[in-house]
Amino acid sequence: MFVAASVGLGIAMVMVMIRAVLGPTIYDRVLALNSFGTKTVLLIAVLGFLMGRPEFLDLALVYALINFIGTVAVLKYFEVGDLGRTLKDSEERVD
Repeated sequence: MFVAASVGLGIAMVMVMIRAVLGPTIYDRVLALNSFGTKTVLLIAVLGFLMGRPEFLDLALVYALINFIGTVAVLKYFEVGDLGRTLKDSEERVD
């Protein structure tokens, strides 16, 4: 049962990577990479269960936090152009 889940997650990860490559906008690509990260967290958890290593859940949680922070940082960079400024600061400098 868990082997089938691992195979299904692998297929879903390949499909998401195809979407990341073909995505028409940058937001589609970021969403696809975020989805890939989420599926990676699930795959780590399933593999940890299959191998009898519960410490893999800790790795999965750390990876999920890194995935979330990375997604927010990338979206802010594409919206503002700099991670140190806010959207309000960038609008004032353009005017």
